[in-house]
Amino acid sequence: MDAKSRQIIAFYVGDRSQESAKKLWALIPKDYRENATFYTDDWQAYKGLIPEERHHVVKGKAHHIERFNCTMRQTETLGFPVKRISRLVRKALSFSKKLSNHIGAIKYFICHYNLWKALHV
Repeated sequence: MDAKSRQIIAFYVGDRSQESAKKLWALIPKDYRENATFYTDDWQAYKGLIPEERHHVVKGKAHHIERFNCTMRQTETLGFPVKRISRLVRKALSFSKKLSNHIGAIKYFICHYNLWKALHV
């Protein structure tokens, strides 16, 4: 998430392995990888991947990302024009039979979220 615009710059659906962290890092635009400061939790997979001088661990302070995760699950109550991703809600009737459909639903939501942020911030 970009700290200033609050737009999502990259995402990766996977486990919490070093390999998944590398795939997420590769999806981050080059300009961010080379110039941005990264604030993360103390996830071991980030160490050695994000340049140490630009990596800051902020345990318990990733509230912007956690808020976004809640937004994906509960947007109907927040005034955001795109409905929530119901397949992310526990015990929902919606589900994805294929991982690619699940990722597509998240990608669709993020595209609309970023557009909405660009127009309303």
